[in-house]
Amino acid sequence: MQHIELMAPAGNFESLQAALDNGANSVYFGVEQLNMRARATVNFTIADLPEIARRCAKKNVRSYLTLNTIIYDHDLSIVKTLLKQAKEANITAVIAMDQAVIASAREIGMEVHISTQLNITNIETVKFYSLFADTMVLSRELSLRQVKKITEQIEKDQIKGPSGRLVEIEIFGHGALCMAVSGKCYMSLHSHNSSANRGACKQNCRKKYTVIDQETGFEMELDNEYIMSPKDLCTIDFLDEIVDAGIKVLKIEGRGRAPEYVAKVIKCYRDAIDSVANKTYSKEKVISWMQELEKVYNRGFWSGYYLGQKLGEWSNSSGSHATQKKVYLGKGTHFYPKANIGEFKIEAFDITVGDTILITGPTTGAKEMEVREMMINDVKSEIGSKGDLVTIPMDFRIRPSDKLYKIVENKVEA
Repeated sequence: MQHIELMAPAGNFESLQAALDNGANSVYFGVEQLNMRARATVNFTIADLPEIARRCAKKNVRSYLTLNTIIYDHDLSIVKTLLKQAKEANITAVIAMDQAVIASAREIGMEVHISTQLNITNIETVKFYSLFADTMVLSRELSLRQVKKITEQIEKDQIKGPSGRLVEIEIFGHGALCMAVSGKCYMSLHSHNSSANRGACKQNCRKKYTVIDQETGFEMELDNEYIMSPKDLCTIDFLDEIVDAGIKVLKIEGRGRAPEYVAKVIKCYRDAIDSVANKTYSKEKVISWMQELEKVYNRGFWSGYYLGQKLGEWSNSSGSHATQKKVYLGKGTHFYPKANIGEFKIEAFDITVGDTILITGPTTGAKEMEVREMMINDVKSEIGSKGDLVTIPMDFRIRPSDKLYKIVENKVEA
């Protein structure tokens, strides 16, 4: 079986570093406002492009600029500027759906990937876009059987992109799903004049609704389900079938989620992809990975439409079903490299030997560890409280102002 590319989301430098540290082969990110997560997260700026490219190149990881919103005439100038800066910074490719973006990228010789927003569902559309793009994200509504038929036809017909290599097919493997067809939705625009297709979704669909018969006034609560809010996609339990379908890139959704989410999900899928490749993939490993994935933000899991399911599975509650949550404790103040000791100022709640802690920062990424011992004022202690300077041995470097959290059990309502 082939070894597929694992693509990670990056909404900020913390998440970018978490992706790089946990085995991503590529990362995708947005800059400024022209991407589908413009509202959901703190986006990178044009000035960040060289640093993004530098960090990725250091790890031999491909970097993809996401520029996939609807584009208006007044956006064209920033589109050209952004693409020019990305090209000069050595960003690998741009993910696009608007013809203006695709054409502008091709004019300067930048690699293009077709976004899922273009809703590619058949081989003839793949042939057409092969004139402009080397990689294409298929519609999220396809089954694996349909995906495999497309990848086999690409091989049979030797359909090549501008680079001269066979067109690569990419699919979403994990993360949030939307009620709309391949992400195209107008609900937020109609209700709040805030377009999801411009990266400003208000997520009306994640709420609970009551249906009212306009003629009789009869009200009906729909089975206690959030009927427009799908569970999160998860494919780790049939990843061998995904690989067998001939896809080249597995994309993880989550540019609006926390760095520990990126770290946990990428680590699990890295292990799973490697296990499929070396033939050690097993039910026992799947159970372990699922338990890890359940620890971070999720709305429950389902397999999407890949296995032939015709109707979606909806969340039965609002928000995350994660089995763990983080509690803020304080900030990093110093690191002693010779002794490999990190120092933290505790600003809230207690820290205790045996706690699992999470440290996040723009350079640190997201690191999780167990506190085996710690000291306060050069004296060994079992507990540190608000106002204390705590030192903890660790096998990675922290930076001043890195955030320190404690990981605790999260009681989710049934």
